[in-house]
Amino acid sequence: MPQRVLIVEDEQHLAEGLRFNLQEEGFDAEVVDTGEDALARLLDPASHFDLVVLDVMLPGISGFTVVSQLRERRQFVPVLILTARGRPEDVLEGFGAGADDYLPKPTELAILLARIDSLLRRSSWAKQQPQHDRYTFAGRTIDFDTLELTVGDRTMQLTLMEANLLRFLIKHEGKAISRKTMLDRVWDLREDTDTRAIDNYIVRLRRYNEKEPSRPKHLLTVRGVGYRFVANP
Repeated sequence: MPQRVLIVEDEQHLAEGLRFNLQEEGFDAEVVDTGEDALARLLDPASHFDLVVLDVMLPGISGFTVVSQLRERRQFVPVLILTARGRPEDVLEGFGAGADDYLPKPTELAILLARIDSLLRRSSWAKQQPQHDRYTFAGRTIDFDTLELTVGDRTMQLTLMEANLLRFLIKHEGKAISRKTMLDRVWDLREDTDTRAIDNYIVRLRRYNEKEPSRPKHLLTVRGVGYRFVANP
């Protein structure tokens, strides 16, 4: 069965071009042109999509709002934002809303397809992990199957990107990991992505995992390098 992609794009010629190219690559692609229609399709229990290609500047609600509302409703379909808004602050806002990848327009088709394939591989890999793929530290349990973090009687949902970043840091516990390495090894991104995106994710992970996020004990900054995870300080 072909993988299903929802294209959210209000410029008809771009949307139809994307649909044609994705169908040529073997995907089942559907197009909607507003954020409201995107949410209706993605939140419909009868529909299923493996990935969303999402513009930001849409009639009605923005693409950023679409992503944040999906995440608030515990919908974690991979989202690739494809937009003309490519400033660093826009990229960070997209990642902050819960997007999994971010590409500025115009972009080469080969790059777009590579990013889509990468997201789908990561999503498939996460779903195929052995059951009870969990990690516990300092009274916190991360369930990498369900992407849930449990602290006491609270359970918080992680995005796929948050979970993958946390898994990578845990795997390399005690080692200083550079931002560039995290972009490369966790997200398959290269130097075209602002490394501050990593900082944004660390801020969010500290909110989830630290008693005092401003004085972290587990997700430590290594000045001039990046970050280091410590389970038991």
